[in-house]
Amino acid sequence: MKETSSSTSISTKLVRIAELAKQAPEMAFTTLAHHIDIDWLREAYKRTRKDGATGIDGQTATEYAAHLEDNLRSLLDRAKSGMYRAPPVRRVHIAKGDGSQTRPIGIPTFEDKILQRAVAMVLEAVYEQDFLDCSYGFRPGRSAHQALEALQNETVRMAGGWILEVDIRKFFDSLDHAYLREILHRRVRDGVLLRLIGKWLNAGVMESGALSYPEAGTPQGGVISPLLANVYLHEVLDVWFERDVKPRLQGRAFLVRYADDFVIVFSCEDDARRVMDVLPKRFGKYGLTLHPQKTRLVEFRRPDRRPPDVGDGAGRPGTFDLLGFTHYWASSRKGKWVVKQRTASDRFRRALKRVTAWCKLHRHQPVRQQWQTLVQKLRGHFGYYGITGNSEALQRFRWRVERAWHKWLGRRSGRARMPWVRMVTLLGRYPLPLPRIARPYCAPT
Repeated sequence: MKETSSSTSISTKLVRIAELAKQAPEMAFTTLAHHIDIDWLREAYKRTRKDGATGIDGQTATEYAAHLEDNLRSLLDRAKSGMYRAPPVRRVHIAKGDGSQTRPIGIPTFEDKILQRAVAMVLEAVYEQDFLDCSYGFRPGRSAHQALEALQNETVRMAGGWILEVDIRKFFDSLDHAYLREILHRRVRDGVLLRLIGKWLNAGVMESGALSYPEAGTPQGGVISPLLANVYLHEVLDVWFERDVKPRLQGRAFLVRYADDFVIVFSCEDDARRVMDVLPKRFGKYGLTLHPQKTRLVEFRRPDRRPPDVGDGAGRPGTFDLLGFTHYWASSRKGKWVVKQRTASDRFRRALKRVTAWCKLHRHQPVRQQWQTLVQKLRGHFGYYGITGNSEALQRFRWRVERAWHKWLGRRSGRARMPWVRMVTLLGRYPLPLPRIARPYCAPT
């Protein structure tokens, strides 16, 4: 996107806010809303996705853009005067894990997304100066792959240890409004911004025609929700671990967090068990609970640092999952012990199930159209899971997609099924992309 003079002005303002926040880490900002003007809203509009699902009003980005200037000026007036009313979010459910469970997703209206983006831009400039390096989720210039690489490299440097794998039960639904306001108030005391955030927290949820007003949580899927989640867990977990926990440990430890997914790596087992015991109490203080079955301690010492096997596999290192990958010890081509990552089995099954369902639903489309979509799906899969050491899982996924496509092409009618020889000919004309390593491994220095 070509940068305009207004975009440059917004960037200058953001830099100034960030500089002030960095210079005064203990200061609470009392005047921030004045930065949000018509140019700021235009920039927020540019940064808002235009192809997302519609909210409860059904208004699309195209319809909003038809009278963009009038709509933005009206939005600005209502936001500044306090007359803006946050509409309820439309709740939908998407499959989670193996498909037996669902995750609720809240979809704001398009106008609400713009205003949330505008406020998030201001808050992000402040809180990016406070957030710690252990946090990677929904932050500018940071990604899940950076979190995975940091975890991989630090674990190799430590020769492994004990992994505390943590699962927060329904985090986005359990986030305590009172504690969130208290945490926000330590850094932001601008009445306009705090009032808008309060309206979003209390806007309500529309599901199957019924309107409800949850007393806790922030709808997962909202533009402002990831930032609020980071602010909350920055205080509840990151700062607490760095300031209060690490100085009391006997050995080394580090935390890697992506939104509400995180693991803690310890060099000393006693440290790991002590933190595992106190962690539920810490989270319970802020209205959060840990999943008792999914929160576990995994012995992950490098294999040559563990006792030898005694015949029952007891000496083998464990594995753990984070961000769609299973992490395990393996030997490199040079004979060194490294932590490798492969597609987690539940993510593999979920992705394959979605592609298979798509092939079934669209089997009557022209073959060329099906091929074009499958190419996009495979490239997206390889783009995320294409890391060093995961080639076998990528090859297997492509092979299974070929079989699924063949199966449902052979069921386009009640006639005889398509022989595989004919499918080979079709794949020669419409080849599916080969797996590729999009993100090579960078060894620790």
